Amino acid sequence: MSDLNSALEIVSATHPGMVRSHNEDSIAIEKEIGLAVLADGMGGYNAGEVASGIAVAMICSEVKKALAKSKTEALNGSAVEKLIAEQSVRANEAIYEAAQSQPRYSGMGTTLVVAFWHDNQLTVGHIGDSRLYRLRGETLDLLTRDHSLLQEQIDSGMITKEQARYSQNKNLVTRAVGIDPEVEAEVHTYSVQTGDLYLLCSDGLNDMLPDEDIQLTLSSLQSNLPLAAEQLVQQANDNGGRDNVSVILVRVANEFPNRSGWAGRLKAWIR
Repeated sequence: MSDLNSALEIVSATHPGMVRSHNEDSIAIEKEIGLAVLADGMGGYNAGEVASGIAVAMICSEVKKALAKSKTEALNGSAVEKLIAEQSVRANEAIYEAAQSQPRYSGMGTTLVVAFWHDNQLTVGHIGDSRLYRLRGETLDLLTRDHSLLQEQIDSGMITKEQARYSQNKNLVTRAVGIDPEVEAEVHTYSVQTGDLYLLCSDGLNDMLPDEDIQLTLSSLQSNLPLAAEQLVQQANDNGGRDNVSVILVRVANEFPNRSGWAGRLKAWIR
């Protein structure tokens, strides 16, 4: 098996922001299996916190169960993609059922971004507008595409990316976990290079901080990830902090090829 503990450096930070009274974001890191999960909850009272917590806990638990059942980390991209897609559906069902059965949770939901490093690859699944960026060299790329009204307006040419910065529609997502009976995660797999730096974040970061500032902070502080995470949160708050802000940073220090041939067990288990 690959040694992800030495291959990946992972840190996280979360803050309620300067306006909200409590934090509805949930994050989790399972470094030994190369998993990071971030969810940004929505709903009245503490319902958003409940929804994001359910999503993160279920994804982590089910991925660990799948790995234990296959007795390996040696998974190919298609098996991992299917696993993340299926567990996102199950999280959606659990949150939707809770919202339907308990009035205080009515209308709750959450965004979700799941990142799973395996065999020198990254599989990322997302629903909503929480994001995953990759800094490779000096180039910052957004690897997820927001499921939002704003993104649809950009794609259709109704507004430009520059106009989108000042839009009032920033928080209108077109896809979320737990709002509808069914939802589909968007899942992709990318090759990973040593030195890559990945950022998972809730929209409380990128709504407050343009990509140029995110790129500058990551580039200048990539040798000190705890400080980089702290600085990103601080910058979001300094710029208004209108929402909860959460970040997970993952730096690839070494290659992590799989050295086991058990991928078929996982494939069989999730069929």
